[in-house]
This record gives sequence, C-alpha cells and structure tokens, in this order.
Amino acid sequence: MPPSSSSIRKTLEAYLGRHPGERDALAGLLAALDRPVDVTARTTLPGHVTCSAVVIDRHRRVLHIRHQATGLMLTPGGHIEPQDRTLLAAALREVSEEAGIPPGSLCLTQQMLGSPVDIDVHGIDANPSKGETAHQHYDFRYVLYLAGEEPPAITLQDEEVSGARWVPLAEVTSPTLREKLLQARLDGQPEPVNASALIHDGQGRYLLHLRDHKPGIWQSGAFGLLGGGRSHEDQDLEGTLLRELSEEVPDLRLEDPAPYTVETTTDIDGLSVPIQVFAGRWRGNPDRLRLHEGVLLRWFTPDVLDRLRLSPGTRDLIRRHAAENPPNNKQDAVPAVWDGGSRTVLNGIGVHLHLEDAEGRVLLGLRHPDSKYAGDTWHYLAGRCEQESALACLVREAEEEAGLLIDPVDVELAHVVHVIDTLGALPLMQLVFRARRWKGEPKVLESDKCLAWKWWPRDELPDRIVPYTRTAIAAITEGRPYSQLGW
Repeated sequence: MPPSSSSIRKTLEAYLGRHPGERDALAGLLAALDRPVDVTARTTLPGHVTCSAVVIDRHRRVLHIRHQATGLMLTPGGHIEPQDRTLLAAALREVSEEAGIPPGSLCLTQQMLGSPVDIDVHGIDANPSKGETAHQHYDFRYVLYLAGEEPPAITLQDEEVSGARWVPLAEVTSPTLREKLLQARLDGQPEPVNASALIHDGQGRYLLHLRDHKPGIWQSGAFGLLGGGRSHEDQDLEGTLLRELSEEVPDLRLEDPAPYTVETTTDIDGLSVPIQVFAGRWRGNPDRLRLHEGVLLRWFTPDVLDRLRLSPGTRDLIRRHAAENPPNNKQDAVPAVWDGGSRTVLNGIGVHLHLEDAEGRVLLGLRHPDSKYAGDTWHYLAGRCEQESALACLVREAEEEAGLLIDPVDVELAHVVHVIDTLGALPLMQLVFRARRWKGEPKVLESDKCLAWKWWPRDELPDRIVPYTRTAIAAITEGRPYSQLGW
C-alpha cells in the first residue's frame, strides 16, 4: 500500500517547518492533500507526488542519470508504486531499478535523517501516447550516502535511462537542490544515526526486548536491544539513546552508559544502518517496569541465545561483550553476618516524611536528574539512617533538605514498606512517618539532590514517582500499615 495522504502531509509540514518560505510554492500539493484522491497515483491531476534519490559518494559527488524521455541528467527518481511503503522506500526502489544500486549499499545521513532535503515542483509536458495531459510533479528528494568506500557498479535500466555520471555538489543540475546540499554541509562520510543499549547486570545477564509482531516494525516479533533512530532534536547519539529509553521504558535508569562499539544492520527498507551501541548496567526486575513499546523485557544469559528469535549480529555482540566482561559475582554483594552457622542478611533502614496540607495533598520532591537513585523522579523527603534513631534521622533530614522544623512528639509511624529495588541489592525497610505539625514552608536547600517541592493530590500523583512511594501513599489512605515490593 502506498503512503497515505496523512503521512505525506506530516512529512510535508515538517519540511515546511524548516523551509517556511516555500509554503506558497507548495500550495497546490497542500490543496491536493485536502481532496479525497490518491496523490501518489500518476493518474491524479493536475499534479501528483514523485520521489527521487540524491546519492552522494565519499568524494562529495552526486549520481546523475540521463533520462531518455527528456534527455536531461537528473538524479534517479520517478512515480510511486502500490508496493512502496513510504516515500523514502519509493526513492530507494527507483535508484535500484534505474541505476542498479540496492538499498543495502546506501545509508541515511545525520543531517537529514530520512527527511526530504528538497521538494521540487516542476511541470511535465503532455504525453498523448500515454493519455497524459500536461501536469505537475511534486518531487520529494531524499539524500543518501554510499555505505561503502567505493561506488558500486552502475547497472542502467536501458528502457528509461542511457547514461550515468557522478557530479560534484557544486555542479548539481537542479539549482534548488544544489543550494540545499551545499547548505547542509554533506560530506559523504557515513556515521551512526541509530543508538542501542546493551544492558547487562554485571553478573552475566543481558536485557532483551521482544518487539511487537506487526507489519512495519523492524525485526518484528524478535528479541533485540532497546533503542532507536536519531531525531532532529537530539543533540548527540547519547541523547538519542536516553530519549528512546524514556519513551520505551520510562522507569529504567541505566548506569553510566558508555559507547561500546558501532554495529551495522539493515532496516525494514533494506538500508544499511550504522548503530552506535552503548553499554550500561541495570540490575532491576523487568516485570516491574512500564513498557510503552513492544511485548516484554527479559534477562537472558549468553548460553540460551541460540534458543531465541534473535539477529545473528545481536547474538554475536552479546557474546563478545560477555567474553570481554566476565561476571563479577562479588560485585555489590548483599552484606551478611555469620550467625550460628546461618547467613543473616542485614537490611537497610530508610526514613520518609509523609506530610499532608490542609487540602489533603502530599508533599513530594523532584529528585535531581543526576541523582544516583531515582533521578528526575518524585519521591518523599527521605534519608538513610546513620548512627542515630529513625526519628532523629527524620527530624535531621527534614531540616537539612527542606528547612522544616519537626518535633518528634508530633510524629507517628504511618506505614512500613519492605523493598528490594533491584536484583541482588540490599533489602530495605522503608519507614514512613507522618508529622501532624511542623514549622516552615518547604524550600530547596540541597539543589544537588532535589529540584523542587510540590504538594500533590493523592488521587493525581505524578507519573514519574518512586514505585514504593506510590504504594505507601495508597496504603496510608486505605489505613494499611504494611506492604512489600520486589520479593
């Protein structure tokens, strides 16, 4: 099925956002998109959409071919066919048919990322032999780099084209295209435009994502790494990765993601895709994560990868990383003491302040994005017990973090949550105290830990909130004294 009018309009509006001065020139296309017609069909008059591929090699030269119908040297391109899934797919098919260059020999550019570099409007003379009157083409032009060092052999489609030439950017025949190519500073050197996360727990397991089994999804129904393609708004590929993770699994906080390697694969259109792979550690329970895309997340060890539907490249990548980073079974070990022949695991103690204002709203703080725990997430005013009583810790933390003065006699234990946050981590007994009275208004005193304090209605809590905080607030509302998570 060819691209829909709505998808074409979306591409067009994004283009006009970058080139607002061309809206009048493209008014005819905008009007056609408002009509109940297929703007991709060559029978749609007085104009329809076509697509071209602007192929650039490592020497900053653009492929031109001589079209027999006009005798002009132009970039490969033509009409959209029913099997073309997207406008870009139509451009890829045209360059494959007319010049014999398969999609796997091409890749996207970081500057354009699969968006058209130019939309050209040009008139087409009448062709009585085909029953065509004079009309217009709205040509969407897509920039592509050669994936390899040297240009592949050109195999021309003899019935339509008669010659090929690699033309320097400054000599591109279309003036509007030439200007935009020069402005974009395209150098012909492929670089990653996708980012993926190789997530491991430091103990030999790797987190894999089962994709939806639906048409149009890359590697549909297979396991793979989390991640995706760069957008125009991303400052760099690490920004791409963090954005993709926040969209796919908003509660996952990857520890110290660092570039690991660049892998190359092919996308659903057959394009070559260089991917920057970042390696990072996470040690949580994937069943507790909100998954916005795909089916599920699971931990796997390298020895079971042959049993999964998984690309060979991903399988090899995981095994290479595992060989280079053998499990450290002593890492982050849970503290224990020897007690009469049995191991007793020591639990950590945390204290939390549950405050409600006159309207019944609960006080929560937005943790700093760089915070080691729950960055950019709302949480109780809280702290770990040091060499002190739980009440003394609570009073100290309230004053240090928010300038609130609390008398211990005004405090009561409201709830206890027994938590294991991540696999293998220290169990925590989280004590939630309610203060009936206090002095002062909450203010940010430790800006490296907390960015803001806010009163939240108990039935309108923020989406990004520490899970056991949400659990405790609900339990206090219902009058339940105890809950547990992660066991």
